[in-house]
Amino acid sequence: MPDEHVSILQSLGVALLALATVAWVTGLIRLLRRARSGADLWGADALHALPQQPQAGPRLESVELTPAERDAFAGLVRQLSDGR
Repeated sequence: MPDEHVSILQSLGVALLALATVAWVTGLIRLLRRARSGADLWGADALHALPQQPQAGPRLESVELTPAERDAFAGLVRQLSDGR
């Protein structure tokens, strides 16, 4: 009989792994069923620990370029776009 050489800890380990596998598969099936039914998976209050995000982005900043800077930028764009 092969069980004579298996320790109790090994048997317990196999049983715990099997139990964890069953729990994982059960949770996955429930999650997929909820997703298929169109239910809200995480709920509105699931992320309550995160701070409220701002609705608008930062204000845009711009800097006027001098004619020399515009020419230098145009030259750089031409140089980089020559290979394409």
